[in-house]
Amino acid sequence: MTDLRTLPVPEGLDGMRVDAGLSKLLGLSRSAVASLAESGDVLVDGNPAGKSDRLVAGAWLEVTLPLAQQPLQVVAVPVYGLRILHQDDDIVVVDKPIGVAVHPSPGWEGPTVVGGLAAAGVRIATSGASERQGVVHRLDAGTTGVMVVAKSEHAYSVLKRAFKERTVDKRYHAVVQGHPDPSRGTIDAPIDRHPRHDYKFAVVTGGKPSITHYETAEAFRAASLVDVKLETGRTHQIRVHFAAIKHPCVGDLTYGADPVLARRLAITRQWLHARSLSFEHPSGGWVTFESDYPADLQHALDELRGQDG
Repeated sequence: MTDLRTLPVPEGLDGMRVDAGLSKLLGLSRSAVASLAESGDVLVDGNPAGKSDRLVAGAWLEVTLPLAQQPLQVVAVPVYGLRILHQDDDIVVVDKPIGVAVHPSPGWEGPTVVGGLAAAGVRIATSGASERQGVVHRLDAGTTGVMVVAKSEHAYSVLKRAFKERTVDKRYHAVVQGHPDPSRGTIDAPIDRHPRHDYKFAVVTGGKPSITHYETAEAFRAASLVDVKLETGRTHQIRVHFAAIKHPCVGDLTYGADPVLARRLAITRQWLHARSLSFEHPSGGWVTFESDYPADLQHALDELRGQDG
């Protein structure tokens, strides 16, 4: 099976060699791109491209990638409730439960993904700061769902670059209060530390560029289930952005959610879940991993549906 990727050459790659440019664009090694070119799987404006040919901004790329064939390995890890969704020599993909931080940090004495993996005997990359080795992205302790950790140094380098260059497709589901208008849109608002509360973040002038795309998937009387795609990955980004447009995540009392609604739905944290993660596997091939809703979020969603019924 293969994955056909079609896209224009970005301005930033103008004049670069095919192997160097596509390595940067797709998160592949230069040798992998060279192999694709030699096999005739790299076309520029419909013509086969050699690895040393030069890219021209605006030219149309067609790259045929092999799909990664590693089978999913679902394993129950008896440490902190972590579940391993997939593991190979380069990556480990986990389903993170509530109340587990990704890595140790000042003020956090609870369980961590890094600690759970170590306790389960999973070796991860040594690249990165000492407390977050192998970590290429994070989820809040109160946010559940799918995330990937690098096991090899090569994977760490490739995935860090992919997240930095925004070639990873991160999808979240959130239940937010009310009904966002329009029902499908983009929140483009800079985020930084809250000016008065160090533990919070806020939309502030001069903050870091932050972009959130959303689409309403289901609407209820009191709330909406939204499908969210992050273009950037700031701390608390989804929570801050929806609070800023007056539709905080249900249960997110830190960012102004209604405590009465939270009690009615028996939810004690923000209704926010990392639903899926898609990226170029460090050894080649586009992969997607998904996580089901945990019991507390599913219960709250069922309650909303039942009340509307």
